[in-house]
Amino acid sequence: MKKSTKILLVISGILLIALGVVCIANPGGTLFAAAWLLGLLTLVSGISTLVFTFRTQRFMPNSGTRMLSGLFQIFIGIFFLCNLIPTMEALPFVFAFWVMMDGIILAVQSFDFKKFGFSAWWAILLLGIAGAVLGFLGLREPVISGTVLSTLIGIGIIVNGIAYLMLFAGVKKFENTLDIK
Repeated sequence: MKKSTKILLVISGILLIALGVVCIANPGGTLFAAAWLLGLLTLVSGISTLVFTFRTQRFMPNSGTRMLSGLFQIFIGIFFLCNLIPTMEALPFVFAFWVMMDGIILAVQSFDFKKFGFSAWWAILLLGIAGAVLGFLGLREPVISGTVLSTLIGIGIIVNGIAYLMLFAGVKKFENTLDIK
């Protein structure tokens, strides 16, 4: 691997770790960036859905519903981008509600696993209940929920940064093993 590529790998790893720390240290900024990204991705998804619809409408059924979906996504994306503060404030609620509902679904599904003889069904039940309770608490305390969401985003970015640095170390080891420079 070229030396410049390895240097970029190390720089990327360090910058990702630094960005992760910033996300954890600045939950408001992280939620603002997440709201902006959510709006942008929703807008791009809507545009690509419309392009797909126009290119396939002659031979694919239900192009009208797909066009409506694309227009709706574009509207929501623009709404998010024009209302970043309310979107940012809503993210902790959405996150907490999702965790709560997923926990409830997991708890209910655990009994299906029990029926089929899965011996650790009770662990799914307990984790589902824990998720439901944590989600409910997140709905009651959105500031904490927002901080948790920002922390998870930061940790995820830090993990990717560490992976880049480990990738660099792996490349170095691989090159030393094969005596490549």
